[in-house]
Parts: sequence; structure tokens; C-alpha cells
Amino acid sequence: MIEQFQEAFAKTQQHLREAADRGYGHEEFWRTQNSEKFREALEFSLRTEAPETQKRLLAEYFTYGPLDHLLADENITEILVNGPQSIWFEKEGRLQKHEDLFLSDASYNNTLHRLCEKSQCQSTVEHPAATGFFEEFRLTLVRQELTRNHHHLSLRRHPKNPWTLERLLDCGWASESEIQVLRDLMKRQQNFLIVGSTGSGKTSLINALLQTLSANERAIVIEDTPEIELPNPSCMKMVTREDPQGVLKSVTQSDLLRHSLRLRPDRIVMGEIRGTEAKDLLMALATGHGGSFGTLHASDPRQALIRLEMLIQMGAPQWNLQAVRRLIHLSLDCILVVEKTSEGKRKFQGTYKICSLEENGFLVEKI
Repeated sequence: MIEQFQEAFAKTQQHLREAADRGYGHEEFWRTQNSEKFREALEFSLRTEAPETQKRLLAEYFTYGPLDHLLADENITEILVNGPQSIWFEKEGRLQKHEDLFLSDASYNNTLHRLCEKSQCQSTVEHPAATGFFEEFRLTLVRQELTRNHHHLSLRRHPKNPWTLERLLDCGWASESEIQVLRDLMKRQQNFLIVGSTGSGKTSLINALLQTLSANERAIVIEDTPEIELPNPSCMKMVTREDPQGVLKSVTQSDLLRHSLRLRPDRIVMGEIRGTEAKDLLMALATGHGGSFGTLHASDPRQALIRLEMLIQMGAPQWNLQAVRRLIHLSLDCILVVEKTSEGKRKFQGTYKICSLEENGFLVEKI
């Protein structure tokens, strides 16, 4: 089927070049790909092709080519494009290679241009990696200046309906006793971190836990990428700002955290801790904002605590290790670990209580 599409595409390209030469100028014709005249010429050149071939080639010119099918499949959670002929997708936890491909480098680049326009993803030579939002997807584009071959694209689907603890239990993500522990943590307003690798389900767990809040509990959510669903109208979300053009002042998670303290939060939720905001968050938790939580990239509780120590010291290099550890012990109660198995299945690995601070580090026990 790919060979059939490629053959029809080559024939169509030749017909369009001939039509442009007979029409109103080759350059003007190609610069107006979305014009009515261009579409008429394209449809005329495809008139003898099979309906499936016509549909596929029209997608190459006017929508998203081989990505159309993947974008429409709600069971696909992530689309990864490493170039015109290397398209991958994740479905039911498994990474698979797409059978279709872009029919030329030019159509691939045109598709990326359309996606960037729709998502307001401002990628330039000066800022070769950028993020935007397209329909229910988070789009990340890395330009060829960094990849040294083609532009690379990632599209991660944001679920339409947020996860709940009940849904996680039904799909076998955790046992009933483990779900009850999570409910108790929320009810007792414990402070905790959710840790795991990329794609292990940290954001899904945050959304599920937020759904347990009562209607009069106000959570302030801080993110650099808007992925968390607000559970009730009293809650509020703030998102960082980074202007690739350098015209507007950047707004960091630390800036948003300081603002949040003046907005009457019952709980503070940070989407991902990855820098100096770690110190600011734990300082806020130590002053009495119980029931707050965030996520951190780590594979187990001990690795999470070591990484947290490093991030805090980035924000407070004058503090010694013991001061950092005392702050962690004062601020955090538990660490929740999620994982993605080798089969691609996401599951809850366990809840770990920070029991005490010893001379050589933390004593951590699984609940």
C-alpha cells in the first residue's frame, strides 16, 4: 500500500508542476497550497486513483498525512516522529512502528509547519526545542539543529476524562488496600511526593487524588505544562511562562509558588519538581500547608530523596546536607512510587513512610 501511495504521489507532483507552469506562475502556485486553485488541480490529478489513495494523498497536502489515523485513535497515548519515514506510537503501553510514512521531506516539513501553527509552538533556529498544545495533545518539537538530521516530533495525548482512584482500582493498577492507604493520606492531609520514571503514570495519579477533594477544598496547582485537571471550581491553576523571543519576562515555578501563598490554598500541588523550586516548595510545606504534593523523576524512594537533596541545594547552596535533610524530614511524610513494567503496564509500586532522620540518612519503610 505504501508503494501505491508513493507512486501516486510522484505522479501527482508531476501533474501539479505541469499545471503550475500552465497556470499563473510556478512559485506563486506552490506558495498557495491551501488555495482553491491548488485543490482543484490536485483533485483533478487524483481523479483516476482509488478512493483510499485519494484520501491519503489529500491528507498529505492538507491535514497531517500518515498521522491522521494515529491522531484519531483514542487508544494511542503517544506519537513519536523521528523523521519522514520513522513514525512510532504507544498503544496499551507498547511502543509500535507505524506502517505508514510521509511521502516526501517537503510534505513532512509542511505538516510540522501546520502543527506548529495550530499549537502556537514557536520553534526557531535560536530556540530549536519548543512545546505547544494541539487539540488534546502536548506537542514537543526538536529542530534538526539539535538532532543533526530531521526535525523530531512528540505528541502526547491528554486524557479527556481524568483518572479516579476507582478507575485505577478497576483496571488493576493497585490493590484495594493500597487505594485505601492513598485515601487515608489525602484525608489526613499528609504531604508526599509521587515518583516514577517518564510515562509511569505520575500525572494520572495526581489527577486521581485530586478527584477525592471535597467541593470546598481549594487546591492551587502549579505546572510548567498544563496537564492536571482541576477537581472543583474553587481550585486554581497557574502555568509558567517562557518567551522564546525574549520579549516577555519568564515566570518560573518558584515565582508561581510565592504567588500561590497569597491565594488561600488549602493544598499546593506542583506538577513536576525539577529545579530550585524544590527548596521553595518544601519551605512552604514546612509552614503548615498540609495535604500538598508534587511529582519527581526517580525510580525508588531512596533515589528520590537523594535527588531532592540535590535540587534543594541548587536553590540554597549555602545550606549544609544536614540542614537540607532536616527540611525534608520536617516537610514530607511519604513517598508514593509508580512504575511502568517491561510489558508496558503501569502500576502502583507502593507507599513509603519517612519514619525518621538518622545520622546516615532517612529511615524509610513501606506501608
